[in-house]
Amino acid sequence: MMERRRMDAALLVLFLGHFATALEVPLDLPQPPTITHQSPKDYIIDPRENIIIHCEAKGKPHPSFSWTRNGTHFDIDQDPNVTMRPHSGTLVVDISRAKVENYECVYQCTARNKHGTAVSNNIVVQQSRSPLWSKEKIKPIVVREGVSLVLPCRPPAGLPPPIIFWMDNYFQRLPQSSRVSQSLNGDLYFSNVLQEDSRNDYICYARFPYTQTIQQKQPITVKVLSMDAINDTVAAFYNDTDLFSEDPADERKPNFLIPSGPSSSKIVLRGQVLEMECIAEGLPTPEISWTKVSGDLPAKRTSFLHYDRTLRIVNVSESDAGDYRCTARNMLGSVHHTIHVTVKAAPYWIRGPPSNLVLAPGENGSLTCRASGTPKPSITWAMNGIPIENSPKDLSRKVEDDTIIFTDVQTGSSAVYQCNVSNDYGYLLSNAFVNVLSEPPRVLTQANKVYQIIRSHQALLDCASFGSPIPKITWFKDSRSSTLDGEPYILHDNGTLEIPIAQAHNSGKYTCVARNTLGIYENHVYLEVKEPTRILKQPDHKVVLRGRSVVFECTVKHDPSLIPTMTWLKDDGELPDDERLIVDSDSLTITDVTENDAGEYTCIMNTTLDHDSARAVLTVVERPDPPTDLELTDHKKRSVQLTWTPGDEHNSPIQKFLIQYEDSLHHRGHWHNLTEVPGTKTTAHLKLSPYVHYTFRVLALNAVNFSRPSFPSRVFKTEPAAPDENPTGVQGFGTEHDNLVISWKPLSGLQSNGPGLHYKVMWRQKTANSEWNTVTVANNSKFVVSGTPTFVPYELKVQAVNDYGEGPEPAIAHGHSGEDLPVAAPENVQAMVLNSTLAEVHWDPVPSKLIRGHLKGFKVYYWREHSLHNHNPHHVENKILTFSGNHSHGMLPGLHPFSLYSFNVRVFNGKGEGPHSPTQQFETPEGVPGAPTSLQVTNFNLDSLTLEWSPPHVRNGRITGYTLKYQPVNNSYELGPVEELALAANETSVTLSNLKYSTRYKFYLNAKTVRGAGPAISQEAVTIMDEAVASRQVDIATQGWFIGLMCAIALLILILLIICFIQRNKGGKYPVKEKEDAHTDPEFQPMKDDDCTFGEYSDNEDHKPLKGSRTPSNGTVKRGDSDDSLVDYGEGGDGQFNEDGSFIGQYSGKSVSRDTAEGHESSEAPSPINAMNSLNSFV
Repeated sequence: MMERRRMDAALLVLFLGHFATALEVPLDLPQPPTITHQSPKDYIIDPRENIIIHCEAKGKPHPSFSWTRNGTHFDIDQDPNVTMRPHSGTLVVDISRAKVENYECVYQCTARNKHGTAVSNNIVVQQSRSPLWSKEKIKPIVVREGVSLVLPCRPPAGLPPPIIFWMDNYFQRLPQSSRVSQSLNGDLYFSNVLQEDSRNDYICYARFPYTQTIQQKQPITVKVLSMDAINDTVAAFYNDTDLFSEDPADERKPNFLIPSGPSSSKIVLRGQVLEMECIAEGLPTPEISWTKVSGDLPAKRTSFLHYDRTLRIVNVSESDAGDYRCTARNMLGSVHHTIHVTVKAAPYWIRGPPSNLVLAPGENGSLTCRASGTPKPSITWAMNGIPIENSPKDLSRKVEDDTIIFTDVQTGSSAVYQCNVSNDYGYLLSNAFVNVLSEPPRVLTQANKVYQIIRSHQALLDCASFGSPIPKITWFKDSRSSTLDGEPYILHDNGTLEIPIAQAHNSGKYTCVARNTLGIYENHVYLEVKEPTRILKQPDHKVVLRGRSVVFECTVKHDPSLIPTMTWLKDDGELPDDERLIVDSDSLTITDVTENDAGEYTCIMNTTLDHDSARAVLTVVERPDPPTDLELTDHKKRSVQLTWTPGDEHNSPIQKFLIQYEDSLHHRGHWHNLTEVPGTKTTAHLKLSPYVHYTFRVLALNAVNFSRPSFPSRVFKTEPAAPDENPTGVQGFGTEHDNLVISWKPLSGLQSNGPGLHYKVMWRQKTANSEWNTVTVANNSKFVVSGTPTFVPYELKVQAVNDYGEGPEPAIAHGHSGEDLPVAAPENVQAMVLNSTLAEVHWDPVPSKLIRGHLKGFKVYYWREHSLHNHNPHHVENKILTFSGNHSHGMLPGLHPFSLYSFNVRVFNGKGEGPHSPTQQFETPEGVPGAPTSLQVTNFNLDSLTLEWSPPHVRNGRITGYTLKYQPVNNSYELGPVEELALAANETSVTLSNLKYSTRYKFYLNAKTVRGAGPAISQEAVTIMDEAVASRQVDIATQGWFIGLMCAIALLILILLIICFIQRNKGGKYPVKEKEDAHTDPEFQPMKDDDCTFGEYSDNEDHKPLKGSRTPSNGTVKRGDSDDSLVDYGEGGDGQFNEDGSFIGQYSGKSVSRDTAEGHESSEAPSPINAMNSLNSFV
């Protein structure tokens, strides 16, 4: 039970100790010393400067300092060369009057006040050394080609060790490769030597970093000899026998130069760098590879150096221990070496060094010194610099291995405890004090501090506090209604309040309260959450032509309470100071762009809290520079090699090169395209022609344009030769019936291949055993042969000849002598009538010999004699249809029906037409007739009228009769039932009776033949109304009472308008509005209150005109205006009749528009006769 309580007490102490780790004692409170700065354990100094050994500490009261040297007290006052800085323990050794070697010792600093003593590490002071190379005479090294070689460096030992590198006399690093490389100890290894390795300036340099000095070894001379060179050099001294009888070094499998043997071992400390190397010799040069036998190499910490000869692992851990295998391999074999790696560890902290402990009287606590190492380190404790076993006994303190447990501490028990952890590879020394205080809480964070945070970022509100006992921290926001200890808030052990993702609603006033048993303290801070800065429109990458302007846009959105600053960078540096670069609030403009402006541009928008940036690349292009250095090589009779050097492509890759030439012999001053090559080539093999004086130039093309031409090459002349080709386009034809014209396309000067170009023209008839005729033609491209038979086939040849010989055998071309008119007409000509408008003509072909030329086709001449209805002859108009090629029939379209036609046929060739065939005739059958010429309406009566017409002008046959159709049309423009009447062919008029009076009719009349009815002509007319009704209409319209009624209505309207105007001025309403509202007619719109106007009457019926009728603009219809309708009509108007009784009226698609000021009144006088006419429309 007692053990259980002790265990609980220990856990409680550990728990309290965890919370005490974050405490920082304010300097105004009593506290033991704490060392804040000291020199490193291994302190290497520059012997040319004063020695400064640092030791700084804090405490209350401020501590005093003392030193030990080599384990004994160092009396500083007795050494005139050593001083201690005021209020510090730092020693300064003036070496101007002393030797540095006298102060190469082990130092330890002690800082003490009345509350305890703190000690520093043991500081080992050593001076940096850079000794000179020992003087030595190095003999030249002579080796046989192919053997291995090691050049030793062996630098002098320095502190710290020097950095080794090999250079030549010109301070240029010697090139290294997989064959030649430097080892870790500085030696230079050759896997096999080549003759090119011969030189006299292999120099090893050592650079000492502390003194920044460089020492050099004497140059080493290496001479690599082949066997032939060795034999030639010493043959005379050895009776003309070879010095070495064997051949040069043979190819051989690899063998390791270092390390030696099949295996080796290496020890490395945890946290350091492990470097292992394997260098092998062999021929060919071996390749090195690495593997870990017992696992995989740590990829992120592993690198391969010196062409894979060195394996490097950084930050070594215990897991890196094991066997590593390096393999050297070439085509003849391989060899292996295994390196066993052991990882040791100097002591290291597991959870950090022990922390200072602040306790209130009666509290418990602990100091833990937890460390590890390989081998396992030992731990010793001291109090105030004295081993703890030699310190005064304290019942409240108990040491248990790496932990000191304090229980029920009392005032006056403050002290500094030292923890020393050590093994064979090093030590750790840490100071931690125990400070027993009684102190009410205080908040160390600045009061009313304002935290500004970007939205969606983490917000950390500090509440650094101190007190003993340790204060408890609570947070409140604004009204302090509840503590902030749950989502989304996180309260850290040090009192900091975290808001992981701050939003706008988290802005406000926050209060942190620190309390312990001795008091309470609160502090206020403020959080402002700002909108993030964002680039809305990033600058785009630009490709611009030199000399143009470019604009980079960078539009930004930011919190309005933050002051933004826009900065532009070029290639991560400041913009050049150039007036061509214009920076605006949201853009960068560069005018007159040059190549120096190319690069990466970055716009950065900074605020006090955040920033955003975007990048864009500017590429400046222009046409490439012209190629240079044209050179002609590989000269041959008909070819040459042209090479050149490309010019600057100006950021736009060259797509191709164009090679041009000038022929100064035949065409001076004119450049011609010869060939093109891809932009990746700088050489062209040019095929040339004989007898040309060539000058070449090259142009480069990129995406912008062609470059300027290069400077011309030197002239390259080709020797003359016989022509390589003959003229093309050879043809023979006749211009007269008894000649043959032979023509061809002449050769150009480039094709002539030599001087004295002329042509050998040959021809013969295309018959058996005919002989070739030959003539020589110069300076011309045709030759005329006279006295030839008419249209005879010939074979032709034209051969090019110059002073150096004839061209190749020419190909045979074909032609004919001149043509003459045909001497025969087509025979057996016939016509076949297919219908009333189409006929087909047939004929027999004309024999070729009678055509006397190239057959071009046939022509049919045809014409209409007269109509079969009227035998009077028509005006004869010949028509011609041409049928190209060898035809034997053809179609004659577009004929007139019921007519007589004549025709004949002729053959034609290139010269013209032959005689016509005998003229023949054919008749076309009847067709449908055309429309009657006219249709008139006469003799209007109440119930009858007469129609008169004229026969069709185009009858197309014999008229067999007429068909008359008619139907009534009402005021709604609807058509009534159709009546049909058949009429005889000899009739030209008809009287229709039993018609309705005052009714509109539409009439349709067409003629017929045996082939059917033709198109109709239409007409419209209206029967007259009853005479009594008409007379009453006239009488009423002229009566005085009617005139008086119209005046009364006008007066009433005027009175209503006056009353409306008065009421409107008084603000009242129209007095008869209730009566108007009583109307139930939906068509009737009442007077409007606003403007005292009457509503508009709307006729919803859609009055459409009859199909085929037209309305003249003057309201009347004249005879002959339309074939379909000679009469147009309208609604509501009085009928008018012309002299022949035909009706003239007005016809419109919709009702007549009304003036809005007149309400629903008609535009005509309100006559009862008009209303009666409307009712009698279909009576």
